[in-house]
Amino acid sequence: MTIKVAFIGLGTMGYPMAGHLANAGMSVTVFNRTASRADQWIQDYPGACEKTPAAAACGASMVFVCVGNDDDLRQVTLGKGGVLESLEPGAILIDHTTASAAMARELDAACREQQAHFIDAPVSGGQQGAENGQLSIMCGGQAATFEQAAPVLQHYARACSLMGPAGSGQLTKMVNQICVAGLVEALAEGMAFAQNAGLDADKVFDTISHGAASSWQMIHRHKTMLADEYEHGFAVDWMRKDLEMCLEEAANNGTALPVTRQVNDFYREIQAMGGGRWDTSSLLRRLREKGE
Repeated sequence: MTIKVAFIGLGTMGYPMAGHLANAGMSVTVFNRTASRADQWIQDYPGACEKTPAAAACGASMVFVCVGNDDDLRQVTLGKGGVLESLEPGAILIDHTTASAAMARELDAACREQQAHFIDAPVSGGQQGAENGQLSIMCGGQAATFEQAAPVLQHYARACSLMGPAGSGQLTKMVNQICVAGLVEALAEGMAFAQNAGLDADKVFDTISHGAASSWQMIHRHKTMLADEYEHGFAVDWMRKDLEMCLEEAANNGTALPVTRQVNDFYREIQAMGGGRWDTSSLLRRLREKGE
């Protein structure tokens, strides 16, 4: 029996993720607020598109959402013509948006009212991970719901784990972003130091990437950073949004995040430089231009 699913949001991540589901033989109906993007998707993959999230979700056993932020998420789920207007009892709403834990709990409660189910499932791995089906997915929800959804999520996951009840996926993604923020700044500072010390920085990072200092960011970003290339990857604007959520949640649970706060300020400076769409590794350009 063919699984009928809907995918709402065909951005950099959602477009290939929905494609993986279609290529796996599922019946996929998509919606995107910019209709031309959905039109292009159905040229690239087998499936259909609809003019509202509610129409796309009608009759689907699973509905996936991947949009920009809490406001976007609320609009396509709880707003007029949103998913919740047609979500059927027993269906699962799976949210891949990096959003707040409070929003996840709100959607969980809304789904329960309709006898449907909810999983917050933010992802890590970037555009490359989405295209290659190698994302890390951190989920919040009920165990039975996760067990139903996991085999479908595996079509674009390298790792997929249930972290706890609704909201736990988003909290785990915050941990991810906190760790990445400090790591990328350290990588930028290390590069600046290597260059100022007269070392062959490319050789330095090719060497130390095999040791204790290695990270995904070092392996995948050091060459583009050294080439001063930032027109790719995860945008500073989105990282600022994520770090603001981290800081707000930390204020609520009493966690001190001094490095995260400082790096968030650095990204604010990059936005002021006109780099809101640059990759987050542009912290090195900031160091160079600020002369720090």
